[in-house]
Amino acid sequence: MTISSRNVVEGTARAPHRAMYKAMSLTDEDLARPFVGVCHTGNEATPCNIHLPRLALKAKQGVEDAGATPREFATIAVSDGIAMGHEGMKSSLVSREVIADSIELMVRAHQYDALVGIAGCDKSLPGTMMAMARLDIPSVFVYGGTIMPGMLDGRELTIVDVYEAVGSYDAGSISLEQLKDIEDAACPNAGSCGGMFTANTMASISEAIGLALPGSASPPAEDARREAMAYDTGAACAKLLLETGIRPRDILTPEAFENAIAMLNAVGGSTNGILHLLALSREVGVDLTYEDFERIRKRTPHITDMKPGGSYVMNSLDRIGGIPLVMKKLLDAGLLNGDCMTVTGRTISQNLSSVAPYAAAEPPAGRDGGGAAAGAPGILRDTDTPIHRTGTAVILRGTLAPDGAVIKTAGVEMATFEGRARVFDREEAAFEEVSRGGIVPGDVVVIRYEGPKGGPGMREMLATTAALVGQGLGRQVAMVTDGRFSGGTRGFMVGHVAPEAYVGGPIALVRDGDTIVIDTESNLIDVRISRDEMESRKAGWQRPPPNYTHGALAKFASLVGSAAQGAVTRPAAGQ
Repeated sequence: MTISSRNVVEGTARAPHRAMYKAMSLTDEDLARPFVGVCHTGNEATPCNIHLPRLALKAKQGVEDAGATPREFATIAVSDGIAMGHEGMKSSLVSREVIADSIELMVRAHQYDALVGIAGCDKSLPGTMMAMARLDIPSVFVYGGTIMPGMLDGRELTIVDVYEAVGSYDAGSISLEQLKDIEDAACPNAGSCGGMFTANTMASISEAIGLALPGSASPPAEDARREAMAYDTGAACAKLLLETGIRPRDILTPEAFENAIAMLNAVGGSTNGILHLLALSREVGVDLTYEDFERIRKRTPHITDMKPGGSYVMNSLDRIGGIPLVMKKLLDAGLLNGDCMTVTGRTISQNLSSVAPYAAAEPPAGRDGGGAAAGAPGILRDTDTPIHRTGTAVILRGTLAPDGAVIKTAGVEMATFEGRARVFDREEAAFEEVSRGGIVPGDVVVIRYEGPKGGPGMREMLATTAALVGQGLGRQVAMVTDGRFSGGTRGFMVGHVAPEAYVGGPIALVRDGDTIVIDTESNLIDVRISRDEMESRKAGWQRPPPNYTHGALAKFASLVGSAAQGAVTRPAAGQ
């Protein structure tokens, strides 16, 4: 295997380079060994990432003990929870690209031979994995870990409960004191949001796709096993470099992406998982499409009862054995490709060979089901007695979204919705209308010009969706947007509508009072207006001026593609 770091430290011409390394206390012996970049997204912006520098120290020790020289560096990470509901959320998806780009630049500039990636919040996980795929050097990913659930009056809380409590307070259902109690209890320590939201979804996918060590997704951030996992990840990465030579593109095959899609559906994961898997596939030249997602979804049962649609948090799944148990059930049912290679140097089947079976009806030890009624089925079901017989990450198409849209059906009790459009050109306008009680049963809230280009940045709508749920409207209204939804969103909420409004997609032509029909069983999303009327409206449509004309967001808007292809940035044609 080529050891790129030798370009930097060998020969008389590289004496200045060695001098700079020696300024950082490296010895000639250190410089003689291959270099492993240890990247993390640690910062004080979010509890998801605040502990990651500590994990990086453990990973570095693992690298060193395995015979390589670690070099730590950090990149940015945006807190989706803190950026939510205001202009800051436009930076969230942009950060995924910046993370991938910055890791690529650091590795290329310093000629690191391998890469450990440690990430915590939503976009930092796919951003880190995208960089690994792009660089194609021996790489191992490790998640920073989930937060423990908050506890209030015997009830487990997540950050989504706080967002929904805002809606309940606005509706007069709870007092200001009750809202404050929920706020104070929901987030007790470090770690990513506790349900099967986007971070935990992508962590689960990292195991299923083979880029992370088995069992690495579920241990909580503050658990001692998390530090041990970081150490093992560092050692595993050095082993890939020094012994097996396995690279990300050896792992990220079409069959591995099928495994990832199966995991997404089996755990009832975030719709953001669709966007991020599309983006990751582009980095390795795998032609993943919405048709692939539907093909795998229809054969994959939903078997884990996770929040926001269900009853449990990630810590509950961890207590019974974590993601390897989910994978074992899928493998035994013939729903995973067991021959796929992983970062262990072994296949999926080999990694799971020692995983013991789990009784589906057995609740976690000492628990009543993490919020479920006593005696209720446990967190993990058998594939022949699932929560839903098909997966929950559904692709829709129709006159409102010719190129596709997505909806998560976990926890959604209805399959169809027909209602009247209430149209808003910004999320803030919709949230204000919800807050004042202006949305009523039968409404379909349409939020547009929030797509990848139009926002720009494809904002998540958790503040608005949670407010609707908190007001008791979760089963009585629907929402449609060319933006995104948080993994914590629940209800009849359709996102990623493509083409987006800013490029003249049909969502730009919807008017108040139009009838919108959504049917998850027939994969349909239509606006019921005639073709002639649609053409008439299109003839009169004008693109609004961009919200940003300079800086990172304007740059992103000029390069980003459709959500239906992962909303990735590509150089301008001919450049």
